[in-house]
Amino acid sequence: MKCKNIYVAASSQHVGKTTSTLGIVSSFQQAGLKVGYSKPVGQNHIDVNGEKVDKDSVLFADLLNFEIVPSLHSPVILARGATKAILDNPDKYDLDSSIQHAKKTLEKTNDLIIYEGTGHVGVGSVANLSNARVAKMLDSEVIMIVEGGIGSTIDMLNMCLSLFREEGVPIMGVIVNKVIPDKIPMVKKYVGKWLAKEKIPLLGVLPYDKTLGYPLIWTIAKAIGGTIEKYDEKGYQKVDKIIAGSLVKKDDLDPEGDAMLIVSSRVIDNAIQNIKHLTNDDEKCPLSGIVVTGEEELAEESMNYIDTHKIPLIRTNLDTYGVVVKFSKLEVKINRRTPWKIAKAIELIKENVDLKSLKELTICDLK
Repeated sequence: MKCKNIYVAASSQHVGKTTSTLGIVSSFQQAGLKVGYSKPVGQNHIDVNGEKVDKDSVLFADLLNFEIVPSLHSPVILARGATKAILDNPDKYDLDSSIQHAKKTLEKTNDLIIYEGTGHVGVGSVANLSNARVAKMLDSEVIMIVEGGIGSTIDMLNMCLSLFREEGVPIMGVIVNKVIPDKIPMVKKYVGKWLAKEKIPLLGVLPYDKTLGYPLIWTIAKAIGGTIEKYDEKGYQKVDKIIAGSLVKKDDLDPEGDAMLIVSSRVIDNAIQNIKHLTNDDEKCPLSGIVVTGEEELAEESMNYIDTHKIPLIRTNLDTYGVVVKFSKLEVKINRRTPWKIAKAIELIKENVDLKSLKELTICDLK
């Protein structure tokens, strides 16, 4: 049975749009529907067979097991330089037709299409492709993702929803993400009250889950301009916290954890000796990786420890403080290298979103 198409939009970047889309796609898929996916307007892209494709499309190709066709799953890429090019020669680009072609083609073989928006609601306006206008073009209803809070959340929702009202796009519902768990009842009550006045369903409130913010070794190395000198093949390991400097305490070391040691080459040998002293030989190594600042060589005993536990070792020209600052500003997206995040995203939607109401809103005959 054909269902309404869904457009997943967000109040800004990094509020959980891809996370929510993953869970929604998976839920419909598990209900027996053939679900199509497309990111009509993308920015961050990679090359696939010589063509530009949004990174999120690659992630969903893995989940839904489809072969990427850029013209369908990532029809418009607003890459660097696109703004000037479009403003200089607006008649040269028929971007609307590219998006319409993707819609018509995907609808032939799927029960519903879930479209993922880009950035905040106004992104793409330079090409007359704001999220609101694209959602209207795709004849989709919108699920809006917004970060948790009460006053600030309502203010942001009101501003974002105004663009969809202007285009006459129906709002299917709202998901509030990244809410501190003990604040969930209050957020449900007051945001729900405001949404009820606007006749918009509150589909769910998702708790903040710190594991979704864990970066990979590879991500950290790139962010700090570092080089992985040892065990690059283990760059997929996650990092749940950082330990800065040589004064490592017992409380910093969790045998089941994945800590990143950030330390100067002048004191790293002391730091490793301290870690060895504080942990037993039969314990799992508490380090997921090590970032070394400075140029001094490591002592043989330190290198033996690194080799024994196969710890990725990153060298960077930044000082320790600079690395910590870069780490604190990391924005970590779900991608195909983080399968535990994909599973967690699906679990969060399943446990915290009213999927029965979502099913009814799409007019699907699901089991």
